[in-house]
Amino acid sequence: MKPDKKTIQATSKGDGVRSARLHLRLPRFLDAAKGSVLIVTMWIVLVLAGLVLVFSRSMRVEAIASANYVSAVQAETIARGALQYVQAKLLTEEEETLLLESRDVYEAVETRGGFFWILHPNLSDDRNYTFGITDEASKINLNSATQEVLLKLPGMTSELASAIIDWRDEDTEITPGGAESEYYLLLPEGYYCKDAPFETVEEVLLVRGATEDILYGEDTNKNGVLDPQENDAEQSEPPDNRNGRLDRGIYDYVTVYSRQPNVTEDGEDRINVNSGNTGKISDLLREIVEDDSYFQYMDSVRQGRPFSNIIDFYYRVGLKKEEFNEMVDRLTTSSDDVLAGLVNINTAPREVLLCLPELTESDADALISKRTSLDETELGTVAWILDVIDQEKAVAIGGHITTQSFQKSVDIVSVSRNGRAYRRYQAVLDLQNETPQILYWKSLHHLGWPLDSETLLNLRAGNSLN
Repeated sequence: MKPDKKTIQATSKGDGVRSARLHLRLPRFLDAAKGSVLIVTMWIVLVLAGLVLVFSRSMRVEAIASANYVSAVQAETIARGALQYVQAKLLTEEEETLLLESRDVYEAVETRGGFFWILHPNLSDDRNYTFGITDEASKINLNSATQEVLLKLPGMTSELASAIIDWRDEDTEITPGGAESEYYLLLPEGYYCKDAPFETVEEVLLVRGATEDILYGEDTNKNGVLDPQENDAEQSEPPDNRNGRLDRGIYDYVTVYSRQPNVTEDGEDRINVNSGNTGKISDLLREIVEDDSYFQYMDSVRQGRPFSNIIDFYYRVGLKKEEFNEMVDRLTTSSDDVLAGLVNINTAPREVLLCLPELTESDADALISKRTSLDETELGTVAWILDVIDQEKAVAIGGHITTQSFQKSVDIVSVSRNGRAYRRYQAVLDLQNETPQILYWKSLHHLGWPLDSETLLNLRAGNSLN
């Protein structure tokens, strides 16, 4: 191999050869090294840039997740605060005021972290949202209603009514059309018939013949309003008939919670007019009626027993309405300490009134019209119905009605101020003690946002609702 010209020239110079040779060959080595370093540097920069982007994205996701978590905590806290708000109102407000307060008291109530609503289904209007506390005594109690009453519920079948009786009673005898454990144990996932009272309304879905369609109808999100998906036939869940009307199930008309102590409004024991001891009745009559009527009334009491209910007592004894109105809260025909399932005649909707024995549509309409014209004092006893329906019908419903309510339910919807998170709960409160007790607390988040979507959009855009 022929030596390079530059190398030969450097060799002829003696001792400076090696240094010259090194000096001449070094630039080639440096050129190659510099290129490699540049490429490696570019790769490192690229990797670092990628890592920065990934880290930035992760931080952004974490920031969003943290903000959502904070919003969720805010919504949860607001919901709990809303429950305390309702408890305070139940302790301080009068019954009629409580149920008839303006929607402003329960609609978009502003708190430090957001807003809450107390959603209330308006059974006469499926187009507009309504807000307020719901009276559980305005409904039919699944644990005490007779089969006749159950059959009058909208959409109820005879098979289901019979099966409800069998589910809640203590015996194992099958009501015609009903079912006991023999039926339930043969199901793919068998279970025993409960033979005990219902604990929740949703428990009815375990009963033979019950379906979600019967229970909820088209209102599967339980907001009481006809939503677009509930009026689009088969395009989305739930299936509906697209008739422009919300076809409700029995859910808004039934309860398992209504019960009241068999005492006067002041907490005193009532006088049982069917009791053999007439001393207390005698004292009460002497206190209220005129002397010339006393002996006639007492004879009617002795000869008329047993009385089916207090309205029956009124007619058969021959009391004057004013006298009856003054004493009705102090009388009873039951020896039970607790009366379950009485319907509040002052708050029951039309559909529930039609479930009561012998009432017609015109009777229900007349009762609703009359009660809206009465004041708080006149609504204090059931005596006001005597001016609306005849004796036969008044006696027929007399053992089913009351003017007292001790259980209230609320549908709480809360949202954070930025609209990022919401919560929804259903609660049932019992007022028989000094402090309202929570009988039921259930999350309804899974049903979705129940109000107008514009509400969330406004909040997310930074707009206030008030």
